[in-house]
Amino acid sequence: MSLDVTFDEIIDRKGTHCSKWDMMEKTYGVSPEEGIAMWVADMDFRPPAAVQAAVEKMAAHGVYGYFGDDSAYRAAIAWWMQARHGWSIQTDWIFTTHGLVNGTAMAVDAFTAPGDAVVLMTPVYHAFARVIKAAGRTVTECPLSLADGRYEMDFDAWEARLTGREKMLVLCSPHNPGGRVWSGDELRAVAAFCAAHDMILVSDEIHADLVMPGSTHTPMPVAAPDCLGRLVMLTAATKTFNIAGAHIGNVIIPDPALRETFAGRVNALGISPNSFGMHMVTAAYSPEGAAWVDALTVYLDNNRRIFDAGVNAIPGLRSMPLEATYLAWVDFSGTGMAPEDFRARVEKDAKIAVNHGETFGLGGESFLRFNLATPRPVIEDAVARLKAAFADLQ
Repeated sequence: MSLDVTFDEIIDRKGTHCSKWDMMEKTYGVSPEEGIAMWVADMDFRPPAAVQAAVEKMAAHGVYGYFGDDSAYRAAIAWWMQARHGWSIQTDWIFTTHGLVNGTAMAVDAFTAPGDAVVLMTPVYHAFARVIKAAGRTVTECPLSLADGRYEMDFDAWEARLTGREKMLVLCSPHNPGGRVWSGDELRAVAAFCAAHDMILVSDEIHADLVMPGSTHTPMPVAAPDCLGRLVMLTAATKTFNIAGAHIGNVIIPDPALRETFAGRVNALGISPNSFGMHMVTAAYSPEGAAWVDALTVYLDNNRRIFDAGVNAIPGLRSMPLEATYLAWVDFSGTGMAPEDFRARVEKDAKIAVNHGETFGLGGESFLRFNLATPRPVIEDAVARLKAAFADLQ
């Protein structure tokens, strides 16, 4: 399917209640009038035309009542998982949550108790630790190892970090912020680690569709089908199609007993989805949506090439090879600077708002995370600004 798509259009998001642009001055001291927002993980692109048409159809109808008959929505999710990831699911496995941070929090609530511990492979998406701690659970950090500039799992080291209170492990697959696409062997090793310690395995696969050419994502249940009795899958269209404001995600649970437990918490908390998100996801998970994603990943891959070439030419800076996501993870340790010093150069001199590495947990202290899902002229501008900010090192 051919599409008339351009990702080069500069869309002014300032003054639209956009967290990424309208909150960056308060958060980082970077003015949106002269700065670049490269922190919040959403894209500066419009979604596919099919998604826009679905919203326009709702607006034209003009009545925004309760959503009923979600069979087309569930069928669209099942079609996408099979067509794009080779994973066959039953539609009654699907729960709809208010995004995947909510989905993670719901899983923590359903399958652990206050005082239990949850394993995170750090550095990792910062919202995981936030909701775990807010729920009165503790985080057991199992740091990833750096090998030739990319992350690897170190199960032997992790064994020594366990306290015996761990009831759950949350996996980020593909990995945010490191951009790793975990191999089938690595995924099976995670499943075995969870089985050995009798932990629920929550696999957050929100970035599964955003994989660079040359890499292939494997869903956890496809890699390790014997883990289904302890598996909770988190997937969503929100990251893929830039509709995060819809706050809608999928918790997919193959095991009947786990499903019953989760359903109990959903019912107890009165969780139900919003109709805008249901219509948007149904439209996105389609052949047109698939063609749009294929075009998007090619565009993001070229953004990655330009960004990495520029950043890696600056002595002391190293961008981790990106296999998936649109989030570049840049190591500044080679500069010999303290984090407050290299952050000042990026934020005050280059005027780029980025995520601070220490917020992602152990191992992130020398890193900053840059969002590359923006028109190419912005990427080129960001590279030029970084080169100027670190000109004395060149």
